[in-house]
This record gives sequence, C-alpha cells and structure tokens, in this order.
Amino acid sequence: MEIVSIEEHQMLVFWVQLFVLLAVARLFGAAMKRVGQPAVVGELAAGLVLGPTVFGKLWPGGAAWLFPPDEAQSAMLLVVGWIGIVMLLVVTGFETDLKLIRQLGRATVFVAGSSVIIPFALGLAVGFALPLSFVAEADQRSVFALFIAAALSISSLPVIAKILSELRMTRRNFGQVILAAGMANDVVGWLILGAIAGIAKEGEFAPDRLIFALVGMALFLGLAFTVGQQAVDGLLRRVRAKRSGVEGGLAAALVVAVGAGAVTQALGVEAVLGAFVAGIVLSRSRFQDGRVLHHLEAATSAFFAPLFFATAGLRVDLALLARLDVIFWAIVVILVATAGKFLGAFIGGKLAALANRESLALGIGLNARGALEIVIATVGLSLGILNDRAYTVVVLMAIVTSMAAPPMLRLLARNWRGSPEEQLRLEREETLSANVLVRPGRVLVPISEGDGWQTAARLLEAALPDDAGADVDVEAVEGDDPVEALLDHVALGYGIVGMGARDGRRGDELLAPLTEAFAARSPVPVLLVWDTADRKGRSTGFDRVLVPVVGTQPNRAAQEFAFSLAAHTEAEALAVHVVSDGAASQEVAFSILAEASDLAGRLGADVTTVVKEAGDRTQAIVDAAREYSADLVVLSAELQPAAGQLHLGALVEDVLSRLDVTVAVVALPPGWGVAPAA
Repeated sequence: MEIVSIEEHQMLVFWVQLFVLLAVARLFGAAMKRVGQPAVVGELAAGLVLGPTVFGKLWPGGAAWLFPPDEAQSAMLLVVGWIGIVMLLVVTGFETDLKLIRQLGRATVFVAGSSVIIPFALGLAVGFALPLSFVAEADQRSVFALFIAAALSISSLPVIAKILSELRMTRRNFGQVILAAGMANDVVGWLILGAIAGIAKEGEFAPDRLIFALVGMALFLGLAFTVGQQAVDGLLRRVRAKRSGVEGGLAAALVVAVGAGAVTQALGVEAVLGAFVAGIVLSRSRFQDGRVLHHLEAATSAFFAPLFFATAGLRVDLALLARLDVIFWAIVVILVATAGKFLGAFIGGKLAALANRESLALGIGLNARGALEIVIATVGLSLGILNDRAYTVVVLMAIVTSMAAPPMLRLLARNWRGSPEEQLRLEREETLSANVLVRPGRVLVPISEGDGWQTAARLLEAALPDDAGADVDVEAVEGDDPVEALLDHVALGYGIVGMGARDGRRGDELLAPLTEAFAARSPVPVLLVWDTADRKGRSTGFDRVLVPVVGTQPNRAAQEFAFSLAAHTEAEALAVHVVSDGAASQEVAFSILAEASDLAGRLGADVTTVVKEAGDRTQAIVDAAREYSADLVVLSAELQPAAGQLHLGALVEDVLSRLDVTVAVVALPPGWGVAPAA
C-alpha cells in the first residue's frame, strides 16, 4: 500500500485552517444565538465569509495560503468535517424515540412520501427549464434535470437535527416526525443520487446498483434492530462488567457508529445514515451509560459540528450572483424548492389528519437543506453534471432554506404547547429528567433469604412503571463473595437497588449483614424496606403513604418515590413537615410544602400537606402516621458508613423503634445529585 506523505507545511496549514474555521464558526454561532437564531446559521455563514465570496476578495494572497487548491490539503479538512457530521447524526439517533415514531407512524409515512414526490416532480420541471448555460454537458440535459430533482427532494438531517435541538423541539411530536421523515428523505435521495451518478459515469442507467442499495439498506435496518441490537447489548454489557466507566462506553459508541457508517457507505447510501441508525440502537440498549450522550453532545457541539458547517460553505462564490441570469434562476430554484418541500410535507401532514399548525411545522422543518445539499452539489460538480453557476445556485438554495427555517419555526411555535396529550408527555419527560430517583433506568432487586425484598420489589414496580422508562429486574445474584458479586452486577447499568433491610432470623439487628455490607459500598441509591410481621409475603398494596419533607437532596428522592407510588396505586399521600415554634419556621415550612405539592402534581399524585409543631421531630412523625393511619412511611438517608457499620441516622432508627408499620428508606450515596447514574 502506497502511503502518501504529508509535508510539514501542509500540516501547518491544516492546523491553522482548523483554528480559523473553529474560531470564526464559534464566533458567528454565538452572535446568531444572541439575535435569536440557532448557532448553526452562524456556523454556515462562517464558511461563506472565509470562502472566495469575502475573504478571497479582501485578501486573495491570504486566502490562497490558507485554502490552497491542493487535493491532499482539502482531503484532510474534508475528513474532519465528515467525522463531525457522523458524530452529529449519532447524537441525533440517541434523541430519536422509535416508540413515539411508531405512535406517529401514519404521519411519518405520509409526510416522508409526499415530501419527496412533490419536490422531485417540481425539481424535474425546473431542471429541464434551466438554460443550457447551467448545464455542464449539453448532451446530459436529462441527467442534469434528474440531479436537480434529487437535490430538491433531499432534506438535511444534520441541519434539521441541530435546529430542532437548539430550539428545544426535538421531543415535540412534529420534531420526531421531521426527524423520521428527514431520514427517509435522505435515504431515498441518496439512492436516487447513486443511480444518477451511475448514469453520469457510465452513460446509462444501472438498475443493479439501485437494487443492491435498496436491498442492502433493508437488510441493514432489519439486522440493526435485531442481531445488531443484541451485539451492541453484549458489547456494552462487557464494558459495564469491566467497569470501564464513561470512557469505555464512549469508545464503544464510537466504534459502533463508525462501523455502521462503513456498512451504509459500502451500500452507496452514505455513512451518516448508518451513524444515525447506530445512535438509535445505542440509545435503546439497557446497558447504555447515561453519561455517554452528554460527552458526545459536548464534543460535537463544541468542536466537530461547527467545523463541518463552516467547511461546507468554503467553495461557494456568491460573486457569480452578479450575473442577472444567475440571480433570476437562483430565486426560481429557491422558491420552487421551498414551495415543493413545504407543500409536500403539509399535504402529507393533512393526509395523516394532523392539525394545521403541526403540518406547517413539518413543511418548515423539512425545508432546511443545509450542508448535505452542499455535499450533493459538490458531488454534482465533481461528476461534471453541474458547472459553477448551477453549483452556486444549489448551494445558495441550501443556505437560504437553512437560515429561513429557525426563525419561522420559532415564530410558529411561539405560545404553542401542542395537544393536551403532547403537553402531558413533555411535562412528564421534563420532570423525569430533573428527578433524583424516579427517572428512566434499570432497577435491581436481589432475591435473599431474609425479609422485605418481596415488598421492595412490589414497591419499586409500582413506583417506577414502564411509562417512567424504568425496568425492574428481580434476580438471584450469586458469587463466592456475595457483596462483590452484587457490586459487579450493579455495574452492568442499574441505577437503583431495592433490598430487604432485616434478616428475620437475626433478631433485632437493624440491617441484615449482606444488606449492610452492600449499602456501605453501593454506588447507586438503595431502597431499604422494613416489613411488619403481618405484611410479610402479602401482595396487597398500601392505602396511605406518609413522607416527612425537608429541603435535602435525599429527601427529594424520598418524595419522588412516595408521590410516584401514590400516583400509580391511587394511595393517599401525606407530606408532613415538623417545625419548632416561630413565624420564621412556619414560613419556611409552607415554602417547603409548596414545593412538595408541586412535585406531587407533576408526578400525578394528590397530596395532603401538614405542618406539625413539636420539639421531638421523630415523635411528631410517629404521631402523624398514627393519626392518619399510614401503612407505609417513606424516609430518606445518606449512606454514611462509619466505624465499620452503616449509619442511617437517628431519625430512621427512632421511627423504626416506635412505629409498627412498613418503613421504606431511600438512601443515597454521598454527593448523589440529579445527574444520571453511572
């Protein structure tokens, strides 16, 4: 294999290119955000300014040094840009909800089909109407028209994803439909483009290539969500078992994404679509580390995405617009492209019985052509289908549609919260994302010979149902060292562990030996359950749940658990705050109880709030439990091993000694916050 050497000067230019592109893209992106536009608009504009349109005119010598017409030099920058788009699509895949898309499946099918067919037909007409001065080869007018039609059919999934993310619309119903339809648009568009490229290269249509790509893509998607999902689960499970941390999870995600991109590239359907599917598969794995997405997003938005979008505009020379015929046809192409995609998406939305506002949002969102359109234009230029005039028109169309989409979407979405069902889903997702304990994740209840684990399992299954994104596993965890075996099992991705607190055979000890030894070292929250003699083994639920409320992080977790349990079992919830005498204490109490009431409402529970004045906080809680006939008391604690024993606090021990009801203690590791569990 011949290795191409890179000269020292080329490396210097490369590093200066990265510095200038990143600095200007970030600067322009920040400026756009200050005026209410997404950063991606500024990042695209950075490429225009640094290209021949501005920088090349103001300082031709400097532009020639910084961006020389050297294939090796251009290739280095191109590779970095494509890495950026692959990472952006992986992040987009992580945020794509297949379950929600299936619920919106009819809309996705209609919008995806209509938003390709109508723009393609209009684009074909424009392609034949454009003067021969825009056609690179006069004898390839049909190929040129087909290429323009394909260019007008494609939406730019990376740009759409970035716009929706920055406008915080990704999780909206129409946002998910836009992403799904955008993926379908890109798949169809790249397949058409591949067929056109084959015609341009060989002078005739090659149906075998198109069939190969279609069949290959269908097989890829089928395998990705079956065998591929199992393989990814196995890989991430191995990473978890080795306790490789976020670095191992991040490395595994990138390997999967690059591998999937290589497969789709081999099929002739671009690596970005493989990366998008890889992101979906990775996010669906039950062994996924929640921190991986955060690190991917940070690296992508800070470095890779700005570089890609800035690089995309470097070859555009808007000076060609000085010619009247170019200006005229550029306006025509932009209007036809906008109208075609808008009408296609809007008609698809109406066929799917979506509201007018949702259909409008689909038309606006799918209109963003962005950087992929520029890539397509570059392909057309390299194949000899487009000349400089046509290239500039197509690129200008991509930039104008991308810059128009954000403000129009923002204007349309102003004071628009969606349907009641969508509002409820979004509010629930926002609540879950901010929760300390009740949030999506996996829960482990190890089977033991002692008491309480059955009740712990029932409580967790009730408080963390499937609609909260939680998965409760009741398993027997065995090993030579039970504590180490349990720690190893938790490392596979569990966010909460439920355990019976006391071994019935060991007298009056507060905790069973295994429970105490594990809890002292647990890296995740632990639900400890003390069952009463008359409830052991019973499957009946609880009627009245009492939770003392204060302003601490562990107590917030206990409130979430108690209120979520009440919401899903229709039990009565009672929030009690104990104060000493004094108006100041009363004011604080009402503020704390108001926050608790708000949390209960967001979790779907009705709660009764009570202020108790007493010098003995424990006795006040015991008296309230007896007064309201509570059959479950939920307390909070911080896991603080001391002198070889686990200390849960005097309140927990005193309540257990004075009150004969089931007690559940939500115990958090030191410093546990709102961030996802490792």
